[in-house]
Amino acid sequence: MQDPIQLFYWPTPNGWKISIALEEMGLPYEVTLIDIGKGDQFAPEFLNISPGNKMPAIIDPDGPGGAPVSLFESGAILQYLARKTGQFYGKDERARLKADQWLMWQMGGVGPMAGQAHHFLKYAPEDLPYAKDRYRNEVARLYGVLDRQLAENEYAAGADYTIADMAIWPWASLWEGQQQTLDDKPHLARWLENMWSRPGVVAGRALHADLRADRSDSKAQQVIFGHPR
Repeated sequence: MQDPIQLFYWPTPNGWKISIALEEMGLPYEVTLIDIGKGDQFAPEFLNISPGNKMPAIIDPDGPGGAPVSLFESGAILQYLARKTGQFYGKDERARLKADQWLMWQMGGVGPMAGQAHHFLKYAPEDLPYAKDRYRNEVARLYGVLDRQLAENEYAAGADYTIADMAIWPWASLWEGQQQTLDDKPHLARWLENMWSRPGVVAGRALHADLRADRSDSKAQQVIFGHPR
């Protein structure tokens, strides 16, 4: 049995991507908590692993060639784990390309836009209607794209469950906090419900769920967003 992967983690949508993947792939792992509200992400030892001060990150003691490897960026970690295990990455190159493009769609679209929606709708220190409308509407557009994709496919990248679903679901599962509706997105609603039925998704989402803090706390606001509330 391989030595456990070290997961640098906090219970956020980006953190859930990797905890879900590790659970789904059946890989042993140990958690090092990176409390982003207290500034753990700026500690020099963590910056050696993730220079952009973002979690999640991992250290795999059994990396390529049997040597340890550290990785940051959730998309890169998902691709690495899928290649390492041969799981959830499609059956052939065409399927892998589909998984990659929907993974990148999440990384470049849903994650940043939903993150901005959360920020301006819930945490911004002042009311900015333009910003609220801008990001709320862009998230709605993106979920419309996903709903149309899911109208013709069981999962985001096609017939098979892949790392693309693991990447998209943590953000899409928070649709209510992004002030979205599923009334006109039945296929997205079906997919969200199906994802909740997967034990690996449930376990990954539950990892240290008790630590999800109220970011309205003024000190956490200052650390995470660089300003007081």
